Amino acid sequence: MLRLLPPRQGKTRPIADVCLIAEGCYPYVAGGVSTWTDWLIRSQPDLSFRVLAVLPGAPAGGPLYAAPPNLIGIDHVLLDTDRLGRERQWPGVSPDHLADRLDRLLSDGDELAFAEVLRLTGPSDRKVALDVLLNSANAWATICAHYVTMPHADFLGFFWAWRALVGGLYRMMTCDLPAARVYHALSTGYAGLLGARAAIETGRPFLITEHGIYSNERRIEILMADWIANSVDRGLDLSDDRRDIRDFWARGFESFARLAYMQATGIVSLYEANQAFQYGLGAPPQKLSIIPNGVDVDRFGSIAHRDHDRPTIAFIGRVAPIKDVQTFIDVAELLREEIPFLRALVMGPADEDPEYAESCRREVQRRGLESTVEFTGPVNVRDHLGEVDLLVLTSISEALPLVVLEAGAAGIPTVATDVGACREMIEGQAGPLAGIGAGGIIAAVGAAEEVASAVATLLTNRPLLTRCGENMRSRVHAAYRDTAVAAAYRDIYQDYLTQHNRAVA
Repeated sequence: MLRLLPPRQGKTRPIADVCLIAEGCYPYVAGGVSTWTDWLIRSQPDLSFRVLAVLPGAPAGGPLYAAPPNLIGIDHVLLDTDRLGRERQWPGVSPDHLADRLDRLLSDGDELAFAEVLRLTGPSDRKVALDVLLNSANAWATICAHYVTMPHADFLGFFWAWRALVGGLYRMMTCDLPAARVYHALSTGYAGLLGARAAIETGRPFLITEHGIYSNERRIEILMADWIANSVDRGLDLSDDRRDIRDFWARGFESFARLAYMQATGIVSLYEANQAFQYGLGAPPQKLSIIPNGVDVDRFGSIAHRDHDRPTIAFIGRVAPIKDVQTFIDVAELLREEIPFLRALVMGPADEDPEYAESCRREVQRRGLESTVEFTGPVNVRDHLGEVDLLVLTSISEALPLVVLEAGAAGIPTVATDVGACREMIEGQAGPLAGIGAGGIIAAVGAAEEVASAVATLLTNRPLLTRCGENMRSRVHAAYRDTAVAAAYRDIYQDYLTQHNRAVA
């Protein structure tokens, strides 16, 4: 592992046992990774935590989670600020040299290039000002020198992609880094870059937990983005290796992942299939381990099913393109005649992509589904599961969705698309789950008719619905208890803290 500087002790603030590095989630976004983060902190009451939150801009409101007693602070890195660093002198290399190192870093995840660029931004307490790195004459010369590697691309598109990717990289290199004994990134991307920087600058252990494969999710979003224009028309010529702007974005995030993997002490995924993606991006196999999500089976198992007049399905998650809420709306439309009085709840925040959320609402109105589809906004899932007959997830990408486990612990089956660990969770696997029947039905991504058929199969056959719910409850009890997950992380933290104590002894 690369290391540039000796560990630096905190000055006025206490050193946390663990610094959790979270991108775009805890504590300002509800559900998903945020809920998991809140649980993780509370599950380790003997350890102190700080959270370093990477956010697109200053949070519009306060935290959505009450601070656990062992959370000693929340720090922010804002992707829209230039007020980082303080040294006004350009790093001691030519723009051509810096452009070459940035190209190696963004194209190939070159570990030595990353270490050199990090060193050029200055020591941890004397970072070069971000304004100098992004807005000076030398910065312009660096952009122009880097553009030589993609002369076929539209310069304006390249300029803004460069400003976003390199600007994010520089922000991770120049922001204040909280003092901690262990650094734990909850994804790759910018959070992973911060963890990699912490590992190099402090020499302390660095853990990654990937709920989904961040670089894959970003690639999906980049392919779907209508604001990125293709600059290369390859046609059927597979030998054309020119990069366009989409390639530049996607390879940049893959390179960030590769750099984080190389610096990490350990890399956790939620299920085995994800390890193949991590390994493909350069993760050393000896660093890989699996710890699934878990739930409080007693808390969710105690939810009482309440009588209700309408058959009810629920989508629980962010109203965002990657969750494909539009397909859930399609399903509701396909089923409203076959299942009279169907109630289809969309339960989750809608502030991540307001335009997409508004398009979903417009579709509901355009199709006359206002009496069928209901947007609840952020809710306490536990308060609503008692009136849900069936969970329906139509996501394009998932990891090991916590809502499937929460619903399963309450005896509610799931219809889900075949993404992430959904098939493994619903249909089972060997070991403790052998012999347990299906806890729902798996359907293809984007196949609204197939999802609707699965929903109809379960809602019109109450004995089958009940049996699948009980199967799901048994599966969660057997393999997804939060106490086992908490113990696994406790062991990792204690091992890393022991390593740290030996290093500073």
